[in-house]
Parts: sequence; C-alpha cells; structure tokens
Amino acid sequence: MFYFFKLAAIGIVTVPAALATTLFGFFDPYGKRVYRISRFWAWMIVRIAGVSLKVQGLNHLSPKQPYIFMVNHQSNIDIPVLAQGLPAFQLRWIAKRELLWVPFFGWAMWAAKHIAVDRSDRSDVLAVLAKARRQIDQGVSIVVFPEGTRSGDGRLLPFKRGGFLLAVKTKMPIVPVTINGTGRILPKGDWRIRRGEIEITVGKPISMENYRPGTIRQLAAEVYGHVAQQLWSTSQTATAQAGRGGPAVSARAPIENRTL
Repeated sequence: MFYFFKLAAIGIVTVPAALATTLFGFFDPYGKRVYRISRFWAWMIVRIAGVSLKVQGLNHLSPKQPYIFMVNHQSNIDIPVLAQGLPAFQLRWIAKRELLWVPFFGWAMWAAKHIAVDRSDRSDVLAVLAKARRQIDQGVSIVVFPEGTRSGDGRLLPFKRGGFLLAVKTKMPIVPVTINGTGRILPKGDWRIRRGEIEITVGKPISMENYRPGTIRQLAAEVYGHVAQQLWSTSQTATAQAGRGGPAVSARAPIENRTL
C-alpha cells in the first residue's frame, strides 16, 4: 500500500508538470525555459521516492561549457536523478521515438525539445545529429545512454555508436558518468520505488581533439572503461583482478554495430 501511495503521488506531480511543459513548450524553441519545470518535477520525484543523492566530480566541469554526458542506464528514475545531480546544466536526452507516445511524459518530452530517434530507420541518424547540434549551439548539453536500454542486472551492456559519432562530429567533450543505486531503488520491470542513496560519479571531460569517425571504437572503449570502473557491480571484480596483477577494466569495450 505504501508503494501505491508513492506511485499515486508521482502521478499527481507528473500530470500537471507535463501539461505545463507541453503548453509553454510551443513558445520555447529550444526548451530552455520549460526545463525549469522539468527540474522542479525531478526534485519532487526524488523527494517523493525518499532518495538521497551523493554527487562526486562536479569540480571537473565548467557550467559555461556544454557537454555530451555518457551515462549507464539501470532504471527509469535515472532521468530525474540526473536532472537533480547536474543542476548547472540544461540537459536534453536522446531517446527512442516510441516514448513520444507515452501519455503526458512523451508529450512533455517533445515540448521540452528532447531528441527522439527512430531506431528502425538508419536514415534518421543524420536528422538526430542535426537536432543535437542545434541544441549544443544554444549551450545545451546532451545526455546519451550508450547502452540503449536499461540493464536488468546492473552490469554494463555493450555501447552503441551513435553518441560517439555525435561527439566526434560536433567536437563536444564527452563526460563519462556512472550512476549507482537506481537499479536497486527502482529495478527494471518493477513499479515499487524504494528509499535509499544514489551515487553519481562524474568523470573528467574527454576531448575529441584526437578522435575522428574512424576511431570511434577506441573512444567508446575509453568511455566504457571510465563508466565501468565506478560501477558498484564491477568494483569487487575489479579489485580482485587488480590484486592478481590483471587489468581492473577491459581495454576493449563491447560495441554494437547499431548506431543508436
């Protein structure tokens, strides 16, 4: 019953926030004003859930610089957690187009100018890159979940190429970000939000100066290593490997051929 009341409270907060975002989004070409509504919504979700955030590494970033944040994905609560954990940045997500059809949430996503991609249409990649570039030119940062879907067991899934291609094309620095704890608080396939602490570890920006489309696999391996190294589910394995003299994180990340 307690979980039901939490879910009901989230619905009560989400519906008016989504409607306000959708209404005002018509007059906000880059979604920069309505993002304030998103931040308030995220704050309410975190409070209702009973979640505390611990953020490390923000000192690595300049609030005046847009970035491409590459983040592991374990739970639906990752989105409000990131909006709260990275308060100095205007964030836009690259997400699958099907989410636009979700009542209220999908409408707000469209109005806030998040970037939807049709994964079944390879030709859609160029349009996505153009939309992302326009947002970056306005000082907006892009969030990419390079796994493409939520991990069911906390392990890091193979990365897709699209976000790395965007970084190389726009020359925007990539910031590896690791979220720990959301998979336990709201597991994939579950609706019951549990209390607890979530830890966000922000890595140092990676310059695109030495990367080009032909070196995307190398770039993805570097980002994969940074994210995996901070992941709780891999920390014990990494420690054991380091104790035996072996590498804590594989130098070669599994990369899917799919672009997005």
